[in-house]
Amino acid sequence: MMIDCKHVWDHISAYIDGDLDPVLRLEINKHLETCEICSAVLDSTRNVVVLVADDRVFELPAGFSQRLHQRLDEELKSGPPEQPEG
Repeated sequence: MMIDCKHVWDHISAYIDGDLDPVLRLEINKHLETCEICSAVLDSTRNVVVLVADDRVFELPAGFSQRLHQRLDEELKSGPPEQPEG
């Protein structure tokens, strides 16, 4: 089974939680070995989990939420980035 970035992104939470079928986890691991983008998404998602679990309070800069939602909307509309051949 060949998976792409979108497939990895759809399962990133379950991957972090260890709630994946072993075959799918293996396929995601193979993908992560060659995909810098998905590896960065995984690292970033793990960082968010750590920050959310932290009891400290962080004040966000003015307009941050609006910029974040705008960027997420743009990324979702464009889809996953092209993978380099090789």
